[in-house]
Amino acid sequence: MQITVDMNLCESHGQCVFAAPEIFSFDDDDYLVYEAAPSDALLDKAQKAAAVCPVRAITVLPAAS
Repeated sequence: MQITVDMNLCESHGQCVFAAPEIFSFDDDDYLVYEAAPSDALLDKAQKAAAVCPVRAITVLPAAS
């Protein structure tokens, strides 16, 4: 899968971090960091993180077949 975050939209609410800490986190400067190509086993968590983002900054695309 491929994940992108529009950092121009992201307001660092952190809902993605709570929904999928295996993919999303904050660095020491409270800047969002994320795994752009996590395991497909985390697809459900990635989709949940995208759904709970209040500004819809996260896009999750399935792996290409």
